[in-house]
Amino acid sequence: MTGFLEQNISFFLVILIGFSMQACGAASVQVPDSPPKETIILLKTGADQTELYFDRLKKSKGIALVANQTSVINGIHLVDTLISTGVPLVKVFAPEHGFRGEAEAGAHINSATDPKTGLPIVSLYGSKKKPAAADLQGIDLVVFDIQDVGARFYTYISTLAYLMEACAEQDITILILDRPNPHGYYVDGPILDPAFSSFVGMHQIPIVHGMTIAEYARMLNGEGWLKNGVQCNLEWVKVDGYTHKTRYQLPINPSPNLPDMESVYLYPSLCLFEGTIISVGRGTDLPFRIIGHPAYTKGDFVFTPRQIPGVSENPPYKGVECKGLNLSNYAADIQNKGGLHLEWLIEMYRTLGKDPKFFSNFFDKLAGSSELKNQIKAGESEARIKESWQPGLKKFKIMRKQYLLYEDFE
Repeated sequence: MTGFLEQNISFFLVILIGFSMQACGAASVQVPDSPPKETIILLKTGADQTELYFDRLKKSKGIALVANQTSVINGIHLVDTLISTGVPLVKVFAPEHGFRGEAEAGAHINSATDPKTGLPIVSLYGSKKKPAAADLQGIDLVVFDIQDVGARFYTYISTLAYLMEACAEQDITILILDRPNPHGYYVDGPILDPAFSSFVGMHQIPIVHGMTIAEYARMLNGEGWLKNGVQCNLEWVKVDGYTHKTRYQLPINPSPNLPDMESVYLYPSLCLFEGTIISVGRGTDLPFRIIGHPAYTKGDFVFTPRQIPGVSENPPYKGVECKGLNLSNYAADIQNKGGLHLEWLIEMYRTLGKDPKFFSNFFDKLAGSSELKNQIKAGESEARIKESWQPGLKKFKIMRKQYLLYEDFE
């Protein structure tokens, strides 16, 4: 594997603003005496640095682009930019949520034609998740430009893995236009057991892996995790001005139910609730910022999920009042220090765990094994559970170092 061109010019201004930190509701968490101060970072994504890869694209015979609504340069979609500059773009592959990012989580996405450009759009979250050989016919370069969230169960990295397998089998190069990881400043969570591998967690990494897309692709190759140990020919354009200490504020929502940075910061902790009877606020204006249930009585926050077209068509407990917690203020603590929060999951189980359906089978896929569920059922504390993760995390961090392209957080 060799890095594509690199350059140290910074043009794109990202302003990271510390949140005000206030105590929130039931569960307690240690909050710093003062919030992180406003920090200004000059940063330019891989896609922004067109001078580093346009010549490469124009020399190709046929290009496919893996993209969604986050694939933007200066407010213009990368598809439109490539077409306007004469790049031989012939096809688009779309991940979960679709090419325009308008489909809710888990929604079946059909292949279609982009009405604006007439390009064929091949869905990788519908009848298939891996491109077929026929889908790659006439393609000699695949460009991957999608903003990831940085959690194992956020499926864009699973799409990446299948794409790398398909391209390796057809001897096609992938060029990754790298983007920052909003959770790239820490690593946390249980390591996935391969016996629980699924599309919401394919490989032996923790819930928060602390890598960019390009770094993760390097790991997939280097660890031999692709099917039959195949190796994908990778190239990449690094993010200029980024390190793993950066707190990156996403300029575009990565998916319909992550509409703001509070939801993005809380997502790695709250997504585990998707494998329980607890609502994470789908069908409200605060998805992944609130939790609740109709039978929960201790909370001080009340909400009623509703249908929101294109965002939450049929959310859990639609039309039923739920009582719970608004966790929005904890986002500032995660922005500052990182880390998964388990206290809310433990509290909800203590209160509602008599329901035999509290945990679904999906929970183990999200957690990466059955161990976390069993620990919570056994009444173990958050501290003890997190301590059990440390041997696996120590090994992972050593492995992770080999594949980093940017200065680490430690």
